[in-house]
Amino acid sequence: MDIKTSRIIERITAASMGKCMAKLSRISAGKWSVAGVGVSHCTMAAALDVQSAQEGTGAAVYFEVRGEFPFASMVMFRPQDIEILSRGFLGFSFSKLPVLNQAQELLLSELGNIILNAFTSALSNALGRGFLPDAPKCVQGEPRYLLEALWTTLDPEQLHSVATVTLDLSCDNQATRSEVIAVIPESLERALAAAERPQ
Repeated sequence: MDIKTSRIIERITAASMGKCMAKLSRISAGKWSVAGVGVSHCTMAAALDVQSAQEGTGAAVYFEVRGEFPFASMVMFRPQDIEILSRGFLGFSFSKLPVLNQAQELLLSELGNIILNAFTSALSNALGRGFLPDAPKCVQGEPRYLLEALWTTLDPEQLHSVATVTLDLSCDNQATRSEVIAVIPESLERALAAAERPQ
């Protein structure tokens, strides 16, 4: 991936997440914002090395897009912050439990679906073609395990662009941080770069 392609992916990612956070701030009880955006080029092993430094159990919502330009994306949440997440999204708090229950998983799935669809729609608009993602899946586990789920349909040995976005939510003087991770193969990189060229 060259610098130009990296900047294209970063710009699309930042714009889509900025609009999504503004929308969530309008329709929900919390204030949502983008804390940072980055794009790297790495293998699954390298990405796992970064995540393995994080401790504790996480919860993630992810989905895959198949077809001509397959890619996968995920939002990682802190399950211990389910009270803040529920209050910031729904306006009332879910109780903190040792393991997420069905209602809490549905909450994270809905929130993750909104965030990931914003990113997918931005890619779709950039390419001028539609994508049909799988139904979102909600999983819990160590960060390394969660990230491995993201690579299930992609070649783990190949280099991919990995876009990461840090999202902040504040509500009633409390805050939590989530992370969006999108894995973009070379075929989609090339298509995005070609779509940027003057016709």
